[in-house]
Parts: sequence; C-alpha cells; structure tokens
Amino acid sequence: MSETTTSTRSEALGILRTLVGRGDAGFHDGQFEAIETLVDDRRRALVVQRTGWGKSAVYFVATLLLRRRGAGPTILVSPLLALMRDQVSAAARAGVRAVSINSSNMHEWDDVRQQLQRDEVDVLLVSPERLNNPAFRDQQLPELIRRVGLLVVDEAHCISDWGHDFRPDYRRLRDLIALMPPGVPVLATTATANSRVVTDVAEQLDHGASAGEVVTIRGPLARASLRLGVLRLPDAKERLAWLLSHLGELPGSGIIYALTVSAAEDTARLLREAGHAVRAYTGQTDTAEREESERLLKDNAVKALVATSALGMGFDKPDLGFVLHLGAPSSPVAYYQQVGRAGRATDNADVLLLPGPEDEDIWQYFATASMPSRSRADAVLSALRENGGAPLSTPALEARVDIRRSPLELLLKVLDVDGAVRRVQGGWVATGEPWAYDADRYERIAAARVAEQQSMLAYERTDTCRMEYLQRALDDETATRCGRCDACAGPWYPTSVAADAAASARASLDRVGAVVEARAQWPTGAASLGVDVRGNIPAGERAGQGRALARLTDLGWGGPLRDLFAPGAADTAATPAMLQACVRVLAEWGWEERPAAVVSLPSRRHPLLVESVARTLSDVGRLPWLGSLDDNQTGLPPGEAAGNSAYRLAQVWNRFSVGAEVASALGQLGGRPVLLVDDLADSRWTVTVVARLLRRAGAGPVLPFVLALRS
Repeated sequence: MSETTTSTRSEALGILRTLVGRGDAGFHDGQFEAIETLVDDRRRALVVQRTGWGKSAVYFVATLLLRRRGAGPTILVSPLLALMRDQVSAAARAGVRAVSINSSNMHEWDDVRQQLQRDEVDVLLVSPERLNNPAFRDQQLPELIRRVGLLVVDEAHCISDWGHDFRPDYRRLRDLIALMPPGVPVLATTATANSRVVTDVAEQLDHGASAGEVVTIRGPLARASLRLGVLRLPDAKERLAWLLSHLGELPGSGIIYALTVSAAEDTARLLREAGHAVRAYTGQTDTAEREESERLLKDNAVKALVATSALGMGFDKPDLGFVLHLGAPSSPVAYYQQVGRAGRATDNADVLLLPGPEDEDIWQYFATASMPSRSRADAVLSALRENGGAPLSTPALEARVDIRRSPLELLLKVLDVDGAVRRVQGGWVATGEPWAYDADRYERIAAARVAEQQSMLAYERTDTCRMEYLQRALDDETATRCGRCDACAGPWYPTSVAADAAASARASLDRVGAVVEARAQWPTGAASLGVDVRGNIPAGERAGQGRALARLTDLGWGGPLRDLFAPGAADTAATPAMLQACVRVLAEWGWEERPAAVVSLPSRRHPLLVESVARTLSDVGRLPWLGSLDDNQTGLPPGEAAGNSAYRLAQVWNRFSVGAEVASALGQLGGRPVLLVDDLADSRWTVTVVARLLRRAGAGPVLPFVLALRS
C-alpha cells in the first residue's frame, strides 16, 4: 500500500466515523476502493451494491477529501425529493454543506446561487429535469461544469432503457458526463441493476472518457436481514382482511406498497377506520404532507405509510421493520429496490408480497401509457415546425396536437433527449436535427418489460429460495439459499383472516360514491378547433358537482366496472347488485336540493347499460325519466376519445341537442335540479357540454351521475 493510499484511507476513515457517529466504524468491502478511485486516481466508477451498503458514504467522503484538495463542489443528480431531503440531512452529519435545487424549494434558489458564488457549497443536489431548465442550463450549468470537483449520478439504473418510463431526463446525463473537464471523477451508484443494465450504464459513463477509465465495483446483493414471503389470496377483500387481521403483528413500522393512487388511499382509509396509525403517500399527496409523513414514519409515530412507488429510491429509515406489497411491481428489479427499504440496520425485517389477479392489467396500463408512439411524435414535430421557429408553450402545443398533458410532457422530454426538440424560454422549438422514430429501440424496451413481468410472476410461484431468485434475476453470481424465506424455512406469516376483519374489508370494498368535480374553465386553444369559448364557464351554465358509483382503479367496485368497460365487452343492463349500489350513491349524496327529474345521455357503446341505470334511479327515486338527449351523429360507430381537453371538447361540442319533448318537460320543472346519467366520465367534457345545453333549455342545477370515473 502506497503512502498516498495510506494517508487517504486514514483521512477517509475519520470522515466516515463522523458521518455515521461511531468511533469504531470501518469501511465495507469496496467502499474505500471506490473512494480511492475517485480521489486519488480521478477516474470514473460504477458502484452496484445492495441497499444499505453505504453508497452515499462513498460520495460524501470523496467530496470532503476532494474539497480539502482544492476541488470545486460536487454535483449530485438525485431523482426524488424524499431522497434529496435524506441526503441533505446525512451530509450535514458529516460536515458536508449540501443544498438542493428542486421544484419544492423555489424560494431558496437565489440563496443557493449566492452560496455557490461564495464557494460555500460542497454538494449541490439537482434533479435530472433541472439540468434542462433553460435558465439553469444556459446560465448556471456552464459555470458549475467549469468548477465541478465530482459528478455523482445516484440511482444510475435510470440512465438505462430500464428506466425509460421513469425519468427520460436521466438519458441526457450521458451528454453531461461527456462535458466533464479532464481529471474530474464521475461516480454512478445503484442497488438495482442486472448485467444488461450494468453494461449499459458503464457505456454511458465511458462517453468522453479515456479507454479503461471506468471502474465497476459490484458486490453481492443478498440481504441477510430480510425474511421474504409470498401469500396468494383470492381477491382484494381477502388481502385487505388479512392486513386488518395482522398489521399489528408486523415488526416495528414499515411501508405498505399499492400499485395505484386510489388503492393506496382506500387502503389507508380502511386501516385508519380500524384504529391503525397509517397515512397515504402518493404522487398526488401535497409536498408538505409527504415530508410530514416521512418524518412520522422515521419517528415510529405511525405504523405504516401506504404508498405508491412515489416513496421509493433513497428513502432512508435504517430500522424499517417490514415492507408489504398489495399487488406486485412489474419486475424483480423494481421489487428488490422497494423491499430494500427494510432491514438496513436491523437483524430482522419482514417482507411479504400479496399479489392480485389485477396486477398484470395494471402493469400493461402503465407500460403502454409511457411509451411514445410514432404518430404522436410526428404530430408534435409538425406543430413545432409550422410555428416558424417561434417557441410554443406546452399548453399552446397541447391545443394543436391531440395529446393529453401528461403524455405530451413525457413525449417532449423523449424528443428533447433525442435532440429533436429543445426547451427554451417561452416553450419548445424544433431543432431541425434529423430524427427518426426508433421503433427497434421501443420494441426492445417493450420485450424487456414483458420478460421482466414474466420473471416477477415466476418469483411469486417459485418453490425455491426467494432471495436467491431475486439475486439471480439481477445477475448476482454469488446467489445462494438464504435459509429464511418461506420457501427455505416454511411460511413464517399467518394465513388466517379474522371474521370481523373480513366483514370490515367487505364493507370497505362495497363503499360507493366518488366525487365528479365540475369543470369551471374552458380549455386553452378551443377556439382554434372551431369551439368559440374561452375563460371561465358562466356559473349558470356549469354542471354541478356529480357522483360516480366508483373509480375504475378502486379496489371494490372498480373490478366489476373494469370488466363492464373492457374492450369488446358486451353491452348489458347493470346487475341488480350494481343498481342497488347506484341507489345507495344517491341516498348518500347530500345534495342541497333533491333532483326533480332524470335525463340520460345517448351512449353508442353502452345504451342498455345507461338506460337500465336511468330507469332504475327514476323508479326508485320516483322521479320522471325525461328520456335521452338527441345524438346528432346517430349511426356513426363509437370512436376513440380524443386526447387532450381542447380536442375532447371539440369532439362533443355539436354532438348532442335537447329534443322538443325533453325541452318541454324541462320547462315544467320550474328551474329545479336534474339528474344527468351517463356511463363513464374521463375528461368530464361530455357532462360539461350537456349541462350547458340543459341549463340553456331551462333546467336548474345539473347533477351528473356516472357509473365509472376513469381515475
């Protein structure tokens, strides 16, 4: 060992012990090797190590060592706000001055810029999206690159195609890495990568580097503290009943993962009603509430957070006692990443998967929603080119292409990463660079996803060691039997369900009545599509707040409704049970004034279904059914719904009219409320347009009732 290595190791060990708060702490296998690669050799390193191994210690220790040697600040590209918050806290413990620039702390950006100018920042944490913010990219990033001492890409598997649907902006990091000045080390870290991803990420790191500069440090992925199990139960009711019966028996506090926002919220509500201290945590949860929930979990003030994948990478609670999944993630890689939250600083933690029959449908939905199509890409590029080089904002572009906001934003990121468009002040422009839809690449990604889904299903059914299976799925050649999982040692979890828990789960899943919020504004760009409206919808022409039997993503009635609205499903009258549930929605509505009549919408796909609901509500409520509105496009086959709000509004604007008989009946109601029945609400523009027609024809408040709300 050279004198330089000895000196660096001694200095690094002192920093490590300060970081972890233990005077006897030592390096794990590979930690100092990574630090030495960065600090003494100034090379590029890819570290693939299990969760809890200490990857953050590598970049914090390396940062302080490099700063002591006169290097500039570290740029740490970090994917999630929860991860950023934990990293800033961990850095402070080691005496590392870390600050972040992200969407939740805009009020601090000026202070951060001033701190950077005064060289008072050791680590700047940024999201991959921030790197393409025009002001940051053009005004601050060049100076940062000139001064940077170390570049760290955390959760680096997102660079790979594996992470395509998670953060397309990660793919642009390849170009950022190539911009690093000579001698500036680069570190990429991840705990979730198979050999394909490792090779891919190493190639990204090698971009612009000297031959052989990238050092890969890969360790075993086995987690000796985790006790894995899979419990297959017949349906959502049984899974929730099991949770109600046994949540209190799980060790410590933990995370319950659900596949959808509504499943997380519904499960959290059910558990709270049963007396359990839990909170929902999703991508739709307010930022301040998310921060509070993270703190409560870390302080063991709640038993669990019921979360979507929004609570994932980097959330740091070393003593997390359990991770439970209601529904399986779509790949062993994703599953390993999520269960890796547990047992990082404890000898034992329980990990249990309760898969559901609906899992594959949910996987398919998210996979297809995130993949850009050739026709959509062509439409966006054409719209930008036709604007003569002037930028188009996302809302303005949305009005010119038939794509909803979220998939449009994702597509723009993909095109930006590919160099076909560029984000500038004021919106987006086409670069004019040659671009072609990479069908082979997307087919390759789709095939990889299918293979990973099949591998996850095989994990659920395997009778061999589950930890060994996960290791092999991540191409860990050190995989051996764990001796702890349900396949090695037999089921460690109870399988019984208490009778009262089953009754509570059944009652919760039978809950009805999702709110259908009324539209208050016309969409931007409607006039360009021939619909001459803009701004606020006049109060006297708006729909009232409505109700749906349930959301399609709900755990309870969502299942039967998904079957009812599945592609190719036959049109039938609603079942007696569903009709009874619809009546319950009305009974629990709590409207200001009871409706005086029922009007229905003509449906091309589900006329029998809509009529059965309208007639039942009319009969049970003793309300006259005035019939259905006229369809001005009768005879046309059902078409696909348009994409974004402006196009959807244009699609239904002239479709309906109020016939003479219905108009006459409305005129006799004296301005009293009307119940408007339809089958499915998605964008809510159909009920918005029809409510306007009915109000103009003399109806009072229009209260939409639909069987299903899409989300």
